[in-house]
Amino acid sequence: MRKYVIVGVQGSGKGTQSLLLARDLDLVHISVGDIFRWHVQHHTKLGAQVRRIMAAGELVGDDLVEGVVRDRLEQHDWNYGFVVEGFPRNRRQAEFFLESYDIDGVIHLDLPDDEVRRRVQARRLCARCGMDYNLIAHRPEVEGRCDVCGGELLTREDDNDAALAERLRTYHEKTDPVLDLFRQKEYVATIDARAPIEAVQRDLRGKLGLPAPRPAG
Repeated sequence: MRKYVIVGVQGSGKGTQSLLLARDLDLVHISVGDIFRWHVQHHTKLGAQVRRIMAAGELVGDDLVEGVVRDRLEQHDWNYGFVVEGFPRNRRQAEFFLESYDIDGVIHLDLPDDEVRRRVQARRLCARCGMDYNLIAHRPEVEGRCDVCGGELLTREDDNDAALAERLRTYHEKTDPVLDLFRQKEYVATIDARAPIEAVQRDLRGKLGLPAPRPAG
């Protein structure tokens, strides 16, 4: 059984890299962001709360995040292990996680702030089905329309300049100490996230001692 945490600033490719790892190694991919977005899209009480927080450019509170992660992991559907994305975001969450689960490695996707801004400004989200697009690497076939359902592609509410600046400040203030804690207790593999997707995946596998990605098809 393999259990990993993937850490990185917004736009560093956590979702893409964790999905590639999970699909190839039969791991369960647990994305805190995806869970919250599901609630937002389905207009749940939790979704309304998260939407207000995101629109203000703030991070969801510790208790709420910990509760969501705990509930998801308690489903115990991860027979071969899991890769958790978007958690922990601060030292308290890291301590909670280390007390509860033995993890095999922490993947740190390192990305400079100026590249974060470039990537985030290119993100779009389908208003109908929630499909993610990035105009740098994943452009839709029809400009402004989702390839899956034809819905309108919009800039996320929390991708404005002011909200992004606040998130970057908060990330460095709260998440950098998380990596220090993990380095004391667990193995941290730091990867240059500016590289192409395939190169990042090969690098993180090499540093974790994992098999190379299986060829497509």
